[in-house]
Amino acid sequence: MRFAHTLKQKSKIAMFLFGVMACTLLIRVLEDKNIKEMNNAFISMYNDRLIPATDLFYLAENLYAKRYLIKTIVDENNPVTKIDMIKKLGIHDANVNTLIAKYEKTFLTPQEKKYLDELKKQLKANSQMENLLLNDQTVYNKQEFIKQTTASFNLIAEKLTELTQIQRKVGEELIKDSNYVASGSNLYSNIQIMLAIVIGILIVAIITTSNVVKVANEKFNLN
Repeated sequence: MRFAHTLKQKSKIAMFLFGVMACTLLIRVLEDKNIKEMNNAFISMYNDRLIPATDLFYLAENLYAKRYLIKTIVDENNPVTKIDMIKKLGIHDANVNTLIAKYEKTFLTPQEKKYLDELKKQLKANSQMENLLLNDQTVYNKQEFIKQTTASFNLIAEKLTELTQIQRKVGEELIKDSNYVASGSNLYSNIQIMLAIVIGILIVAIITTSNVVKVANEKFNLN
């Protein structure tokens, strides 16, 4: 009878320990998943948000340089300096095209794709005006030409601003996701601590019970 009772108690303990082991393995799997998600979030934040935001800054820098060169060419109308400035325009155009191509390779939200397409259209329209200078065509109405190019660059600046705002918005969403994942990891850690405490209590209880049974058996044998 005593043997059956002891076996039953050991079976309960074994089942409990098996449950603890299963919970520990599950928590481990979930933690690995969380770590992977956090890693992906940080990689995405760097590759798809931080780097593109920097590229947008360089893009704006090249566009403002182009704007200055175009205005200078129109204002001065000097054939000697015009050749040098047209070369500089070509360099900035190449930089702009490279940055746009690089930006397109990153992860883009639907809204971001829309703004980028609009930016490319505006850049194309701006290039058509720029070709008047590159093809040595005479700009008869300088004020009107400058007005048109200024309006074009302002529209480009608006699109750059919209893209920059998306970078910030999506970046904030990634931070929220990371915080959520981190809170999940913290929860799993707390559960592991609780399981460790329960196991410790169980071990103490088993040792105490064993000592009580041992003392009882010794008294029984003495009698």
